[in-house]
Formats: sequence, structure tokens, C-alpha cells
Amino acid sequence: MADFPLQLSIKKTWPGSSTESVTCNRLLRTVPGNRQVYDAFWNSREVIVKVFSNRIRAKRHLNREWKGLLMLQERGVNAPTPLFYGQTENGQWAVVLEKITNAPIALDLFSQAQKPAEKLDLLLPICRELAGQHEKAVAQKDLHLGNFLMAENKVFSLDPGQMKFFSKPLSRKKSFSQLASLARYLSENDAEPIGKLCEEYAGARNWSFEKPDELLFRKQLSAHEKRGVRRGLKKCLRTSKRHLRIKKGGVAGIFERAFCKEVEMLDFMEQSDALMNKGRVLKDGNTCYVSRVGWAGKDVVVKQYKHKGFIHSLRQTIKRSRARHGWLHGHWLGMLNIATPRPLAYFEKRKWSLVWKSYLVTEYVEGQRLYDFLRDTNITEQQQSTVTTHIGELLAKLEKHRISHGDLKHSNILVTDAGPVLTDLDAMKAHRLDWIFRLYRKKDHARFAKFLPKK
Repeated sequence: MADFPLQLSIKKTWPGSSTESVTCNRLLRTVPGNRQVYDAFWNSREVIVKVFSNRIRAKRHLNREWKGLLMLQERGVNAPTPLFYGQTENGQWAVVLEKITNAPIALDLFSQAQKPAEKLDLLLPICRELAGQHEKAVAQKDLHLGNFLMAENKVFSLDPGQMKFFSKPLSRKKSFSQLASLARYLSENDAEPIGKLCEEYAGARNWSFEKPDELLFRKQLSAHEKRGVRRGLKKCLRTSKRHLRIKKGGVAGIFERAFCKEVEMLDFMEQSDALMNKGRVLKDGNTCYVSRVGWAGKDVVVKQYKHKGFIHSLRQTIKRSRARHGWLHGHWLGMLNIATPRPLAYFEKRKWSLVWKSYLVTEYVEGQRLYDFLRDTNITEQQQSTVTTHIGELLAKLEKHRISHGDLKHSNILVTDAGPVLTDLDAMKAHRLDWIFRLYRKKDHARFAKFLPKK
């Protein structure tokens, strides 16, 4: 990892041919193997530096970025001003652009907003800016809130390398596809805010928003939600702003950055078995071993999937480990706003390149198993009725996305103050075909009904 401040010497290619010295103060973002983005100073001026590190595509990425910035300027779209570009001492291409000060990233502001009204208030100016870009024949290929800066009276767009420029304003279909990318940040249950977002966009384009437009928008929204989940799951398997991939010897894993520091996690992986034995054992079966563990002041649950012989390890290596599946399933449900313990890490211990043991680490959730809750004489009928309604809503969400749990017994649902939480996602599956989903759903419901208390 580089020490800061980091001094970069950039030999300008345009404009001019001088050599400029840039002082990088911190790393803002990295896309492994492609680029790094730095907060920097140049001639006492605050700037942003993008360094393109891909050996084969770096020049192409630079050209796309620079041309995109110039096109945005030409069309009057709010974006950082490009200053110069060139090559660093080690031959990497870099572009320097102005820094928009006192302008937080929209995604950070959105994450802090609690109420639907607050979220809508943040999205409306972005919606108007988006409508203006579409009128100017500009479309974003990777539209997300991380690519917008919120100044007092302006919204600035970032990452022009991921934009398309057309010769005429965007059609209704392309426009509503872009709007759907923005609307997916609102909950699917927030029909009123989503409707206001559509009205705001249509008003900015001087369009009427009719029934065919609504149907087209809803179709695009559903498609974007599915694509968003797929992209999100891919990000969960590599080093990113949120996750860190660690590998040492025969042990490798992915950790949530908020949960770990690299050195701590190496110790955690090496000491995992001893930590689990010292912790509070929650389950010790033939397939897995579960323990509640304290680590660095955090209360977590570690689930170890046991080694069951060479053939089993071979199958787990080919099909991918159960811990990896659990990691992805946890993030998947999180993206769908279905409550489940937050996955914090997963890692694998290998021998001869085969998965020998795998481990899934999740947050510890305080709650009562549904099996015990329904048999607790201190729980009133009204409380039971409320929880049953919430569980019905949870199951309806699973059904909407054609997801079967695979082991829907009452001990795998925790009743918490915030509502029911679904656990043990090992056998979870998504189904493309309705008739297959109906078979699995029938098994889930039969499993669930089996544990209902008899009156």
C-alpha cells in the first residue's frame, strides 16, 4: 500500500509537453487492475487524479475519459473541468481534473437519509439533472448515485468514460430505462415517491406520463433490479470499496472492510477453530459447526462447514463451497430488503487445491426462534398475530422473486424487535421456471406447517 502524501510526476501529452508534479493525499477509489482515483494538489490547487493501470486498455480508458469530459463541457452538462493528461514516471496514463469542493457524493447522502421523503428530496434534483442530460442526448451506461456530486444548487456528474453521446434527445424507452436505474434506490413499496419521481422527470422533459409510459417504466424497473443484483453479487467476490479479498498460503477469503483490517483477518482465519471452541457453541452437527464468537469487540457467529472426505471436498471445490454460497445468499437477500444476518466474511482452508473446510461469518442477531416464540405463554395473541403477519410478508417477498429457502423450519426464523429474520440460507435457490418454483415452494410450506403448534 502506498504511503501518503504520494508524489506523482506526470509528463503532459496535452495541453503542452511540460512535466507537472502532483501531490496525492489519499486514495478515493480503486478498481483493481484498471484505475486508481486520488485526492490531490497541483500548483496549490485541489484536483482529482485518475491513474489508469490496465496494461492493455489504459490508453483507451484515458481517451474515453478525456473525450467524455470535453463532450460534457461542449453540451453544457455539469461536470468537473478537465485540466491535462499525460504519463507518470512508470509509464501509466493519468488524467487530472478539477475537484468540486464542498460537494458530497449523492450515495453517501442517500445512505444517511432515513425517511422515504428525505430520500425522495435527494433524488428529485438528480432526476431533473438526468432529464436535462437526456435532452442534450447524453446517457449514462452505469447510472448510480456514486457518480453524482451534490453542490448547493447544482448536481455534477462523474465518470464520463461510462457515458454515451447521441445526436438527438433520448427516446422514451431509453429515458425510462435510465430513470428506472435511479428509481430502484427507492423501496418497491414506496409507490408514491416513485410516482413523484416519474412525474418530475416527465415534467422536466415536457412530457405527459400516460398509462403506456407507466407500464414501460415498470418493466424497465424490474429489469434493472435484476441486473443490479447480479452486478452487486459480482462485486461481493472481489476487492472493492466495501470488501477486501485476502489470501495467504492455503487460506483465502473475502471480508467486509468495516469488519476487518487485513492483519487482524489473517489472525482470525488462522485461529478460527480455536476461537470457535472457546465461544458459545450453537450447533455441532454432522455437516456444520456453529459458534458465537467475540472478536475485536464484535459479537459474531461463525459457521464451519466440516470436511467429510476427499470426494466431498472435490465436489465442494467444483460446485463452490457452502460458505461461498451462504455469503452470496446473504448479500442477495440484503439487496432485496429481506431481513437476514449481515454476512461479514467467508473464507476457505484448502489442501492440494481442494476446499477442505469453509467458514461463514455473520453478525450476531439477538432474537427468539419462531418455534419458541409461538409456544411462549408470555406472548399475547396480538403479538403473535403481528409477527405472523410480518412472516407472511417475508414469505411473499421470497415468492415474488421465486426464491425457495430449502429448510423453512421455525428454528430458522428469528423473531426480533425489528421483525422476523431469516437464517440458514445454505439450501436457498432462485428458480427461473414457475413450475419448478411451485414444487420447491410447496416443500417449503409443508416444512413450515410441520412445526406449527397444535391447538
